[in-house]
Amino acid sequence: MKFFKECILMLLSLLMVMGQRHSRIIRNDFVESSPDGAYKWAIQTDENIFHEQRGYINGDAGLLVEGQYQYTAPDGQVINVLYRADENGFHAEGAHIPTPPPIPPAIQRALDYLATLPPPTDH
Repeated sequence: MKFFKECILMLLSLLMVMGQRHSRIIRNDFVESSPDGAYKWAIQTDENIFHEQRGYINGDAGLLVEGQYQYTAPDGQVINVLYRADENGFHAEGAHIPTPPPIPPAIQRALDYLATLPPPTDH
């Protein structure tokens, strides 16, 4: 739990140094972790910066963290990011995040074919 409190303090520090003026915290909800390791928190500033996160132990897979944050970019675009962190890494979604181009059909057919082959036995 100490790690998460340190993360919150780091986030608060980051919010304080963003921009020319200091943001004022207008919402700060923090729910202490439960005995099973679950937690949640949310924070919002007067400059419409918002971040919320929740986490829990996901069986043998370990800690699962889900959350979102939102702010207004200098160009006026509202940036909203949904994220999830689990045993497979960090995954973020947002309209502003670039996506890779589609896989060309010939390469996809080759990948599909390779997936049907048995695994090699010569380690």
